[in-house]
Amino acid sequence: MTLSRKIAVLALEDVIAFELGVPHRVFAAAGRDDSTPRYEVRVCSLDGGPVRSASGFSIQVDHGPELLEEVDTVIVPTTERPGSGCEVPRAPEGLRDAFARIGERTRIVSFCTAAFLLAELGLLEGQTATTHWVMTDELQRRFPDLKVDPDVLFVDEGRILTSAGAGAAVDLCLHMVRLDWGSEVANAAARRCVLPPWREGGQAQFIDRPVPGDDRAGTAEARAWALEHLDRPLSIDELSRRARMSRRTFTRRFREETGMSPARWLAQQRVEHAKRLLESSDLSVDQIAGKTGFGTAVSLRQHLRATLGVSPSVYRKTFRQNRVTTPS
Repeated sequence: MTLSRKIAVLALEDVIAFELGVPHRVFAAAGRDDSTPRYEVRVCSLDGGPVRSASGFSIQVDHGPELLEEVDTVIVPTTERPGSGCEVPRAPEGLRDAFARIGERTRIVSFCTAAFLLAELGLLEGQTATTHWVMTDELQRRFPDLKVDPDVLFVDEGRILTSAGAGAAVDLCLHMVRLDWGSEVANAAARRCVLPPWREGGQAQFIDRPVPGDDRAGTAEARAWALEHLDRPLSIDELSRRARMSRRTFTRRFREETGMSPARWLAQQRVEHAKRLLESSDLSVDQIAGKTGFGTAVSLRQHLRATLGVSPSVYRKTFRQNRVTTPS
């Protein structure tokens, strides 16, 4: 049986308790059906002693910085001094020495403004990163050698992953589950946590009116219906009729609720469905193209290359190789 992956969550002074707890909650939910874990999540501090949370209570941890030498992934949650609001964190004494213990192949993750700490340590130089939308301009100003993307939920640069604020930490953890174990496991983990199964990293951090007012209908019912019928041609007119709206009203409300146009959303859902089928089935590319509404293998290849930069066959081969890799 494939061994579980080992994750260290580094708790710094004034850590936000919610983000400290997110990794354990999400990764524990990714356990196997026989209740054996796919992840081992442990918490450490810079000296092995207790740390103060931003919520006014202290947290006793079980490990010191030596834990960072033993894991596959290191996660740094956000810190926030009580009453300070969203601010730029400064690297505490001992952080650089602690990070020197991390192996060259270890995955490093920051939640929210912890991206400033990774940047201060030189880990983000020349890379793309994100943080809470309130702080993206400041991150770019302080570290001009990195490219800050202010509009996304998270950025995956391979070894280094950064997320926006609060809820985006959940999205990033689910993304890592999906990378490690596939869509089926990630979706099951989301269901156990009563969460939406997938929000792509490129989704906007902030949407002006994400939820329609109580006095008007939304597009959720039409979207749910579309997900059940991705194998057929779906027009905006058909979806607007399902939502009992005019085409113009439907398109406007759709953007308000999802942050994207109906056409882009449909293309995204078709690609995600194709990825799941490539990961979990032995269907041919032609069969998958039919089941996802792309119609032809050529169309599927074009969309997958535009989204992921690879062909369906390469995606399938790479993903299956990754799934059988035993963590070191």
